[in-house]
Amino acid sequence: MKPHSLRLWVPVAIGALALGIAIGANWHLVADTATSAPHPVKQEPKVLYWYDPMVPDKHFDKPGKSPFMDMELVPKYAEPAQAAKPFKKAKPKILYWYDPMVPDQHFDKPGKSPFMDMELVPKYAETDEQVPALTIDAGLVQSLGMRKAKVKRLPLGHELEVVGQLQVNERHQAILQLRAAGFVEKAWPLAVGDQVIAGQPIVELQIPEWLDAQNELLSQPVASNPQRLKTLRARLQLLGMPDALIAQVEKNRQPETRITIRSPIAGVVDMLGVKTGMALASGDTVVKVNNLDSLWLDAAIPEAQTTGLSAGDKAIFHSANPGDPALTGTLEYLLPSINDSSRTLTARILLDNPEARLKPGTSGRVLLQSSTDKTGLFVPTEAVIRTGKRVLVMLAEPGGKFRPVEVIAGHEVGSQTLIRKGLKEDQEIAASGQFLLDSEASFLGIAPTPAEGHDHD
Repeated sequence: MKPHSLRLWVPVAIGALALGIAIGANWHLVADTATSAPHPVKQEPKVLYWYDPMVPDKHFDKPGKSPFMDMELVPKYAEPAQAAKPFKKAKPKILYWYDPMVPDQHFDKPGKSPFMDMELVPKYAETDEQVPALTIDAGLVQSLGMRKAKVKRLPLGHELEVVGQLQVNERHQAILQLRAAGFVEKAWPLAVGDQVIAGQPIVELQIPEWLDAQNELLSQPVASNPQRLKTLRARLQLLGMPDALIAQVEKNRQPETRITIRSPIAGVVDMLGVKTGMALASGDTVVKVNNLDSLWLDAAIPEAQTTGLSAGDKAIFHSANPGDPALTGTLEYLLPSINDSSRTLTARILLDNPEARLKPGTSGRVLLQSSTDKTGLFVPTEAVIRTGKRVLVMLAEPGGKFRPVEVIAGHEVGSQTLIRKGLKEDQEIAASGQFLLDSEASFLGIAPTPAEGHDHD
């Protein structure tokens, strides 16, 4: 081989070798790339807008702090495309639309609520699915210190604590008035508030009107017409002359115009209208005496709490003064009218007042107790949610679920409230944290279950 041919062939051979190496390397690169290609990157859903979960109707076009609450705005994503399903589940029938805040009002078409600034919610026909409920993690229940209580059956005895005031028992009150005009010859040194005994003299009177009637009686012979004598005695009785004094006049045959008026009962002088030398007309009140061996206790019962009270119920009165004894009595009756200003009904209670230790006008606490053989369902009063329009409890279900239930509540007995309708015996309810649960359920649109069943009392 010629030298110049060798010089020409060597570069060509080197170039061919380099090209082969490059092609081989490229083939291996393509193969490796094909075998180790990464999985397709999952596409993030599109953000439609940002919003505050507490005010979901207000939308924002960028993230940031909520102008309503101290929290970050939350993104609202577009719904991802769903794979085709083999069949479409039929939607339940819509019975009506309603406002979750006023569930008793029903509407026949969707739209804005006339009560709240929100859309009406459809009410579907009942299906085999479970009733919507709020699920709370067991750890959260424990950290919040939430307690549960069972619905118990207890006696329906009514117990109510109110305020009351002692009054004079008007059935044990004496009022003395004149039936004929007269003059005060002597008045005993008494004043309003003094205690008197039965038979104690109050005043000595001179009554001139008795004189003519007595003279006519004495002018009749003893053996005269008995009917005539009876008529003249009745005339003296109508003028206020006691029978004993009339008999004395007939026996002595001497007229008498002077009389001493005495207290007919023991008690306290409530009014005294006489002084020595006064002239009194027919019908004037001489004295009024109140007996304090028994008193009336007027207890103010709120209008909404009079149910269950009846005559004969036991009442215990504790005076505002700790040193006074507690008096026990019975409820006589409820006055037939309600106080316009306080919206209370007065319960009149009869109390024995031994040794007259307590005085009219004394105020204090009244504990009314009634007993019965009937029973009813009770829950702790603290578990009851009163909204002003309805009464709710949060019913606890298995699996950490809670749902609001509307109930009809009755009176309270101690720390328990009677449930007339809406619950069953041994069901569990939330006894604490129920307001937080109710707020969350309302936010999620979980409407309370209406009260069903019969009254439990």
